[in-house]
Amino acid sequence: MSRLQFSANLGFLWTELPIDKAILRAADAGFSGIEMHWPDPKDISKIKSAIVAANLPLLSLNTVPGQKQDGDFGLCALPGRRGDAKAAIDLAVDQAQALGAKFIHVMAGNASGPASHATFVENLTYALDITRGLGVQILIEPINSYDVPEYFLKTVDQAIDIINEIGSTDLKLMFDFYHVERQQGSAITRFQAALNFVGHVQFASVPDRASPDHGDLDFDEVFKVLGAQWSGFCGAEYRPNGPTDASLQWLHNLNSGRDKANE
Repeated sequence: MSRLQFSANLGFLWTELPIDKAILRAADAGFSGIEMHWPDPKDISKIKSAIVAANLPLLSLNTVPGQKQDGDFGLCALPGRRGDAKAAIDLAVDQAQALGAKFIHVMAGNASGPASHATFVENLTYALDITRGLGVQILIEPINSYDVPEYFLKTVDQAIDIINEIGSTDLKLMFDFYHVERQQGSAITRFQAALNFVGHVQFASVPDRASPDHGDLDFDEVFKVLGAQWSGFCGAEYRPNGPTDASLQWLHNLNSGRDKANE
């Protein structure tokens, strides 16, 4: 079994702290990397300094969601928002370069139908074109219909079809065990079947999206499979039930188990 590396998603963890303090706290807690949803452009310098100080890589960030108060949750599959989508991709690429991020999650948004599919493919192709040679991979992520009922990209199969259609090795699947288990079930089996397409992994308990120590998905088995078959980072993208520090027993247990195994 390989040594699993965990990244803290600071969109959900330590949100009560300024972003630079949250990065340092993630390092102190035993994480090996961080990931973010939508970095505030005003904070880029502060984030960069904290990443260096904490010696943690930034794994991923997202394209901006648009106007969430108006129902936006991503822009890149919306036929009438091509200019906004390209601006969102441009911003994410600039931020990824400034911060050394490895992945950009291009958010499809709330849409459906053939025109939305064509728009998403067009915008993903644009993202791949402008990141060529930069060492950045583009991710797409199926999001479950319970949390975001109108989201364009819902299933692993739909994502793989898009990846195959575009045909770029720099376009990968963000496999979130939480979303896949809620939407389709059998997340472990689906992960194993999709492994060649996966660029990054995330997780949370099912169905409450809290820490991975309870719920319908057996995380002892998830982490066993990941340890045997996955060499990348695993993103802790869950909402703590209370303070983040109090939710980390799962991480302490895994790190403690590894330490004992290495004695």
